[in-house]
Amino acid sequence: MAAEDSDMEKTEEASAKRLEKAREDGDVPRSRELAACAVLFTSGMAIMMLSRPMGDAMKNVLRQGLSIDHAMAFEPQLLIVHMLKVIEQAMWAFLPLAVIIVSVAVAAPILVGGWVMSQKSVVPDFGKLNPIKGLANLFSKNSLVELLKSIAKTILVASVGYSIVKKDLQPMLSLSHMPIESGISTVSDYMVTGFLTIASALVLIAVIDVPYQLYQYAQKHKMTKQELKDESKESEGSPEIKGRIRQQQREMARRRMMSNVPNADVVITNPTHYAVAIRYKEGENGAPIVVAKGADVIAQKIKSIAAEHEVMTLESPKLARALYAHAELEQEIPQTLYAAVAEILAYVFQLRVFKQHGGVRPAMPANVPVPDALDPHALAAAPASAGDIASSML
Repeated sequence: MAAEDSDMEKTEEASAKRLEKAREDGDVPRSRELAACAVLFTSGMAIMMLSRPMGDAMKNVLRQGLSIDHAMAFEPQLLIVHMLKVIEQAMWAFLPLAVIIVSVAVAAPILVGGWVMSQKSVVPDFGKLNPIKGLANLFSKNSLVELLKSIAKTILVASVGYSIVKKDLQPMLSLSHMPIESGISTVSDYMVTGFLTIASALVLIAVIDVPYQLYQYAQKHKMTKQELKDESKESEGSPEIKGRIRQQQREMARRRMMSNVPNADVVITNPTHYAVAIRYKEGENGAPIVVAKGADVIAQKIKSIAAEHEVMTLESPKLARALYAHAELEQEIPQTLYAAVAEILAYVFQLRVFKQHGGVRPAMPANVPVPDALDPHALAAAPASAGDIASSML
């Protein structure tokens, strides 16, 4: 019973497949506090940079908007047309700032969780209208955290706003007596100060909120041990599929191995059952490399490819068996076989020189030094020890 309870507890980290599925559904971690900080900070900086052109534009808007001739005052249609033009000019004046703020507001959420487009996230979820589920969410830990964040934000914003108003109350009250240029400049300064100060205050909440949102997301998508097992089975498939995959992998490895045979320096055979292709490039390899090996049908295929590409084939039964048994593909040969393989390669390289330049034909090596302990046939044919004979007699 305890084991069943353990399997049903969500104690395991979410798998890559589970997280990918959540992302496809539009479920990614988000921090609204970080996004709000980004929007406020960008707004303050944008107003600071655009204050001069925006101020000039607003100055013209105010002058035209407040300048109404006598005829227009008694013609509602003319007055409406005039006001529409003023509104249009005001919109053009604020358009650069609006574009910057909207762009940041759209892009800011991707700071945590990245960009994701999902149709499922925009489809109405009527399950959210369930009153029982709504009550459960209302009294959840996440709702409590959101409430505390809202209270903290309210206190911070109110404190910052109060400090700004208290400090500059008299200049604010005298705005109506200032020239248009000075008034617009002063309002711009207040807006920059307010946005940047509030953004700086909200950074304190964002620094806490970002890791909390990541933690909540990880907790939300945790899995039970049984879910991990089921997902693993689903990913790997049935034994038949796994067997087919392994067969394809072996076939691919075999084709890759066969493609390396033309690059070999020599193929060592026993001569019918085993074939091992060796390559050695001085300065590139620390020791000879096994580029291909096989038994029976595969051995014959290696020999056939070697003959087709004029790669030398030498018979050395004991060495071929030892290499097949103890050397790994695309790895250096065992150190105990260095001397034997060195004799073979020396003969191969000397023979190449002889064929190109003539001279004395090198002698083919005989009885290359291969330890009996590395020869499977020698081990199989070794006589039983005295202890083994005594045991069998008993």
